[in-house]
Amino acid sequence: MTSGSIIITIVVAVAALAAGSLFTWLYRKSVYEKKIGSAKEKSREILDEAIKTAESKKREALLEAKEEALKQKNEWEKENKERRSEIQRMEHRLQNKEENLDKKIEAMEKREAGFAAKEENLKQKRSELEQMIDGEKQMLEKISGFTTEEAKTYLLSLLEEDVKHDKAKMIKEYDAAAKAEADKKAKDYVVTAIQKCAADHVAETTISVVPLPNDEMKGRIIGREGRNIRALETLTGVELIIDDTPEAVILSGFDPMRREVARIALERLIVDGRIHPARIEEMVEKAQKEVENMIKEEGENAVLEAGVHGLNPELVRLLGKMRFRTSYGQNALKHSIEVAQLCGLLAGELGLDVRMARRAGLLHDIGKSLDHEIEGSHVQIGADLCRKYKEPAIVINAVESHHGDVEPTSLIACLVQAADTISAARPGARRETLEAYTNRLKQLEEITNSFKGVDKSFAVQAGREVRIMVVPEQVSDDDMVIMARDIAKRIEDELVYPGQIKVNVIRESRASDVAK
Repeated sequence: MTSGSIIITIVVAVAALAAGSLFTWLYRKSVYEKKIGSAKEKSREILDEAIKTAESKKREALLEAKEEALKQKNEWEKENKERRSEIQRMEHRLQNKEENLDKKIEAMEKREAGFAAKEENLKQKRSELEQMIDGEKQMLEKISGFTTEEAKTYLLSLLEEDVKHDKAKMIKEYDAAAKAEADKKAKDYVVTAIQKCAADHVAETTISVVPLPNDEMKGRIIGREGRNIRALETLTGVELIIDDTPEAVILSGFDPMRREVARIALERLIVDGRIHPARIEEMVEKAQKEVENMIKEEGENAVLEAGVHGLNPELVRLLGKMRFRTSYGQNALKHSIEVAQLCGLLAGELGLDVRMARRAGLLHDIGKSLDHEIEGSHVQIGADLCRKYKEPAIVINAVESHHGDVEPTSLIACLVQAADTISAARPGARRETLEAYTNRLKQLEEITNSFKGVDKSFAVQAGREVRIMVVPEQVSDDDMVIMARDIAKRIEDELVYPGQIKVNVIRESRASDVAK
């Protein structure tokens, strides 16, 4: 094939391809134009339909708005009408009230005018009445011979006598009734408690006796130029009395703990045989440690014997220290144990907490273990110790109130007071020096003699009773009852004594004549 034919073929092919493309384009254009035309027609129809629907809804909305406005208008008119009618009713009521108020004001004005007239009338009558009363007073004063003040004084004196008589009578009646009931129950409880509690008698003294194997030992105890005895007395604070008593040395001192240290040290020195100042110092130091151990053991034994548990170790040690403390010859530790046991027995009879009662009884005198080291009474020291070691409030109050320094706040505190009195007042429990005894009797008689109307007074029954003779012309039977109570109260406030003191006031009237 020649190049010319190839070119013609290519040209024909290109022409055919161009003609096909043109035909295809023309066909698609005609199809697209038809589709566009139909779409435009549909859009016109949809638009016309939308316009129709919008106009219809617009007309409906306008109608609904008009109906709603008409409805609201009707409701507002109705509400407005009701409000106007309510306002009219209120105005009518206010008008009626104003009319009634005017009528009441008018009536009150009339009544005030009437009251003013009556008040004026009353003033006039009061003036007349006062004049009549003054006239009657003058007449009564003239008839009786008393002025108004004198008559008032006379009536008050009569009234005072009647009140005094009634007071004395009531005191006697109440005392009799209370004592009859209280004494019976108290005696039952106390007797039962005492029968169940056995305690020893006073055995403490201010001296200790150390036996010697022979009289030659006295010289060795004294030492060259008295150096041994001086060393022992200086280290222990106890006086050694070496006299003609055969085979014995007397240790004298008011501190039982020091006497015990001196006794143990001296006994060990005697057994050892080597007595010189250095050895004495060594033995005294060992004796002090032994006494400290003894204090701890005594405290533990006391707690065990009293049945009290959970005490602070320091309180237990202070209890053991009371083994070497006495009051009127009564051992303070044994007294505390006895009070604890009595409190427990009394609490059991009354249905109270037995453990708490024993605890309060055991600790009631704990302050005595430190009262020679710390300033203050043993009551305050004991209360402070109990607070320091977190004891219950009942125990603290029992310690504070067992001598009446503060008011007891529980029955257990009252039981501690009773048990303390029982332990101190029982026969053989305590003893006191002759000087203290005579001073107490003297103070007792001075207190009773200071009361008006007392003629003589006598302390009898070893100071457990005081008998008072009164002047019958100055003291009546009613005055006797009041005087007895006043004297007993003053004795309680001013004297310190074991047990109780009975106050007897005696009034005697005598009439005598001579037959001739």
